[in-house]
Order: sequence, then C-alpha cells, then structure tokens
Amino acid sequence: MESGYWTGFRAILSILQWWAFNVTVIIMNKWIFQKLDFKFPLSVSCVHFICSSLGAYLVIKVLKIKPLIEVDPEDRWRRIFPMSFVFCINIVLGNISLRYIPVSFMQTVKSFTPATTVFLQWLVWGKSFDLQIWSSLVPIVGGILLTSITELSFNIFGFCAALFGCLATSTKTILAESLLHGYKFDSINTVFYMAPFATMILAVPALLLEGVGVLHWLQTHDQLGSSLMILFSSGVFAFCLNFSIFFVIHSTTAVTFNVAGNLKVAVAIMVSWLIFRNPISALNMFGCAITLIGCTFYGYVRHKLSQGAAQVTVSTKAEDLEKQMEALPLDFFFFLGGGWRSRRRAMRQPWRALSRNLNMAVDDTIGSNSTLPESVVWQPVLARWTPTSPLRGLFRNRNGRI
Repeated sequence: MESGYWTGFRAILSILQWWAFNVTVIIMNKWIFQKLDFKFPLSVSCVHFICSSLGAYLVIKVLKIKPLIEVDPEDRWRRIFPMSFVFCINIVLGNISLRYIPVSFMQTVKSFTPATTVFLQWLVWGKSFDLQIWSSLVPIVGGILLTSITELSFNIFGFCAALFGCLATSTKTILAESLLHGYKFDSINTVFYMAPFATMILAVPALLLEGVGVLHWLQTHDQLGSSLMILFSSGVFAFCLNFSIFFVIHSTTAVTFNVAGNLKVAVAIMVSWLIFRNPISALNMFGCAITLIGCTFYGYVRHKLSQGAAQVTVSTKAEDLEKQMEALPLDFFFFLGGGWRSRRRAMRQPWRALSRNLNMAVDDTIGSNSTLPESVVWQPVLARWTPTSPLRGLFRNRNGRI
C-alpha cells in the first residue's frame, strides 16, 4: 500500500511534467510562427498528428506500456472518425489562433470552453443545468469580455479562431459521451485511434493550401536544419503532452486536476510574456485573473453537484434492491428440506440476480459520473446489502464472485 507522502509526491510530479509539456508545446508553436516565420498552421498541425500517431503506436504496439483497447472496425468509422474530425478542427483552430494573437490572449479565450459546453448542451441537446452552474459561468464570461476589450494586440481573425476552437472542444467533449459510450479510452488510446484519422483528414487541405508556401520557405529560410528540428520537436512534445495527461489524471483527483489546469494557463501566460514580451495592460491581467478564478469555481461547483447526484443514485438503486434482500431468508428456509446440492443450486439463482442488479447500479452511477472513484460508489452499497461471510461462501461461482 502506497504511503501518503509518495502519493502526494507523485501527484505533484505528474502536475509539474504536465505543465512543462503543455507550456513547451505552446511556446514552441508560437516560436515557429513568429520567430521562424513558418506561418503555416495546417502543416504544423499535420506534423503534430504524424508524430502523435507514431508515438502512440510505439507506446502501445512496440513498448507495450499501455494495453490496446480493441474497437470494432465498424465503430472506428462510425464513432472514432467523427470524433477525429472534430479533434482535427480543434487543434487546427488552436494553431491558427496562435498564428495571429498572443499566447496570453489565446489561453484566456480558450478558458471560455466550460461556458460553450454548457450552452451547447442546453441549446442543442436540451439538457437542463442547476442555477449554480449558470451562476459560476458569470465570472468566466465577464473576465473574457474584459480581456478582449483591453487586449492591446487584438486580432479579430485570431480571436474568432480561438472562440470557434472552444466550440470545437465543447463539441468533442459532448460527442465523446455518446459516440464513445462503452469504450473506456485513456489519452494514449485516444491518440492511437484519432491521430491517424486526423492526419488523413488534414493532409490534403494542408498540401493544397500551404504546399507552395512551405516549399518556398524550405528554399529561402536560413538555418534550415535547426528550424526543422524545432518543428518536429514540437510534434514530439505534443505527443508527450498526451502521455503526461494520462499520468496526471491517474495521480490526482478531479478537483486537483481542475485547479492545476487553470494554474497551468497562468503559468503559460507568464512564461510566454517573459519570452515574447507582448504588451499586457493591468485591466487585461485583471480580466484574465477573473476568468481563471471563474473556471476554478465552475469546476468546483460541477464536482460538488456530481457527487451529490451520485449519492442520490446509489441510495435510490439500493432501496430498489431491498425487497430482493428481504425475500432471501424465506427462500433459504423454504429449501432446507432439499439436499445440499439442490439447496445450493436453488439459492444461487436469486443471489446471481441480486449481484447483476448491484453491478448495474454501480455501472450506471460510474457511467453518469466518470470523476467518482469506483470504491466510493461501491462502499455504501456493499455496506448495506452484502451478505455476511458464512452465507456469502455458499453462493460463490468459480471466479470467486457471487
């Protein structure tokens, strides 16, 4: 059993490496667009997808660090391909926004994603939300409005790209709940399936729209070797970023992940300002701070509401199982007159049905709230409904389960 010190140290280490890879990718992309004068966001995105495809194949197929989650061939085109298309648009819009606006402004606008997610789910899917959720979005919207008004390097094209990137991110999140239902993907398997599709989708547009410009850049650019090394290194770090997300999710809680994500934005803004020295006014910084605080508050409210909903779900389903539990002692005494084998066979059936219902209750609860650990869901159910150990031994199957 791991000690508390090691668990805390591992969580801090995973967050720091996540920050490092995320900030490195953002700064390198901005450096490529601004310092290397490689103004081709589609090509940069295509390089990232190629590197991510190769990296995921290496991790899963060659090194076997992560097991492959098998997906039916039909589901790859029916489920994974639409997700890959939205994923591709999201990455491309992010790189386009970096091409035209500073990192600080781009990161602040990207923080608008929670608001666009809630709005899309309410407008398109007709999902209702608690008043606390809507209230938590007020500082996010207000902070981004203040930041946009006071941005000294404002560019309407870059701003629109970042804003539509938020919509793409929200769409990807919403579609994942329906299209990927039944598959428990981690970040590495997600890249393994989506990056090749994204490369295929983006390769032709990048070649048609930016091919001539890229060839001209290759012929005229000084220090070509070091520039190409930076370009492809950004793709490698982009894959490492996905790998780091896998570790930070498994090493932290949902609240810690939310807070660390917002602090990561602050770190990226600070580092980018130190490198590129883009002008930032006091009001602009204040608007950015309000936005990040609003995002943190939104994540906290969402987590608290989801925890309450999970507890209600478990209690409701547990009450539905009470009648089955109360009927079992009567069945037990009813079959005392039979032989030992007949009693065991007859008594195993209601326990198996009860076990299936318990599993369904837990699966439904975890499915509706992926941030809730499985032990938290099982604990109140088993505490009330698991039979005592002598009786439990009568109804185990070959796998040791009831």
